Amino acid sequence: MYTPELAPVGGSLALSALVASLPFLTVFLALGVLRWKAHWAGLTGLAVAVLVAVLGFRMPIDLALLASTQGFVFGLFPIMWIVLNAIWLYELTVRSGRFEDLRRVINALSDDPRIQAVIIAFGFGGLLEALAGFGAPVAITGVMLMAAGFSPMRAAVIVLLANTAPVAFGAVGTPIVTAGALTGIDYRHIGAIVGHQTPLIAVFVPLIIVLLADGWRGIRETWPATVVFGVVFAIAQWVSATWISVELTDIVASLAGILAAVILLRFWQPRGTEAARERLLTNAAVDLLASEKAATGSIRTRRAGSRAARAGSATGTSSASASTRTATGPVATTGAVPVSDVPLDARTVFLATFPYLLVIVVFSLAKLVPDLKAALGATDVKIPWPGLNGHILTSSGAASGATVYTLPWLSSAGSLLVICGVVVALVYRLPLQDAARTWWQTLVKLRFSLLTVGSVLALAYLMNISGQTLTIGAFIAGTGALFAFLSPILGWFGTAVTGSDTSANALFATLQQSAALKAGLDPALLVAANTSGGVIGKMISPQNLAIAATAVGLVGQESAIFRRVIWWSIGMLAAMCLLVGLQSSVLSWMLP
Repeated sequence: MYTPELAPVGGSLALSALVASLPFLTVFLALGVLRWKAHWAGLTGLAVAVLVAVLGFRMPIDLALLASTQGFVFGLFPIMWIVLNAIWLYELTVRSGRFEDLRRVINALSDDPRIQAVIIAFGFGGLLEALAGFGAPVAITGVMLMAAGFSPMRAAVIVLLANTAPVAFGAVGTPIVTAGALTGIDYRHIGAIVGHQTPLIAVFVPLIIVLLADGWRGIRETWPATVVFGVVFAIAQWVSATWISVELTDIVASLAGILAAVILLRFWQPRGTEAARERLLTNAAVDLLASEKAATGSIRTRRAGSRAARAGSATGTSSASASTRTATGPVATTGAVPVSDVPLDARTVFLATFPYLLVIVVFSLAKLVPDLKAALGATDVKIPWPGLNGHILTSSGAASGATVYTLPWLSSAGSLLVICGVVVALVYRLPLQDAARTWWQTLVKLRFSLLTVGSVLALAYLMNISGQTLTIGAFIAGTGALFAFLSPILGWFGTAVTGSDTSANALFATLQQSAALKAGLDPALLVAANTSGGVIGKMISPQNLAIAATAVGLVGQESAIFRRVIWWSIGMLAAMCLLVGLQSSVLSWMLP
């Protein structure tokens, strides 16, 4: 039997927390400073986690290895199972020739690439987060942004940043429902408080997306649309979380934001669209050269980058838009390729958008129809992990439930995407043999991403079961009244490690509750802060970085993506800490 201790290293909670943080710090050091490939960073972090668990937390080595294997399997199924089939769905559209039609449909919605980025990454991505979660929004919207003309690197950064504010209410409110179940606090009350926190981030996300896409000039030329989208999304999220439904909050907010943008675009158009396209082309060429340098180690000067960009602008084509190959396969065509002027008819529009409309319909039925949701959930298989289950005790002496692996072979979002893929192949008249071959080729391309996500989840499971994460949380929670300002950091850390806001709540919700009671703070506020902090940690999670890199064809360049998003994550976290701290005192009137 193994029972985790809070302060196993010298009896010091501070020292134990420092030692416990070594695996997490190792991964970030490898990605952000040493610039290793993500799978090597993940494997190294896992090795450090095993050493910390065995030597620092005195966990038997066999149990440490078994906990790692459970996490590794969870990383493959359901996490990478979802990503694999999301990318397979995209590959089917490419093979059928409908991907170019999708570019034309996106262009018809708005021919401004900056507005397209907001609608796709934040609007449609929020809708996918509401229905699926687990990386599906990043994988699907990443390739859609490349269809709109963005380079792989820029697409990856944008979708990671967009996948923030909607995360708290993702997968029909699962993170908040989980927090309520663990703490005994009404999850609707927790959700209402979260609805008074994350909308303040949502207001600014569309502006940041445009900033990443086209700089300050882009903001000056598109601000009416981005402000309207962000404000409407935030108000709808606030209203739905407070008075309508926690589970439907992201669906309501995403649809409201998209509808508001579409209505506005009927009466107003952004300035500088053509020039923005030219800058997008230039940026795509420069980003491609930077990606090639990072991938091959070849020396390329800025002068060469400028020449490539100018050549692309002059000819209307560039290497960024060519049918090239990366570590994971063909890169989608970028905005360098002219969009056909042939008018779109209803049939073309329907077939181009059919895969994504089908995803929305299937996930809506599976998640929002109670009887169907229950029937799918009933097929889940509970597997007590061999050699581990029954050998891990909680601090209260009870058997830990974390050692039971759930196999959602039918209810998983990945399995639903398989169903969607088969239907798409039939509608597109692709032979099922070709569809199956495409699926296998996609699996082979994702081999390093499978290793990355598996190792990161193995690390997360081991840190959880050995007590490392709880030690870190207990140390932060011991700051007394100051904890109100620091509580979002726990959610941020938990999501960064596990890649899931739901997992972060499972780790720290009860800890937030007990720390609040000891400090004389509102427990519901700090449990909500854990959720809101988690949405900001999502973008730097190694798991999510690997998914984004895989989706856009940049496997091996996760460290470059990490360096582009880390400061945004830290800045948003600081703002959330300040907000929660003020809500515990002078801004308490904001709370429901």
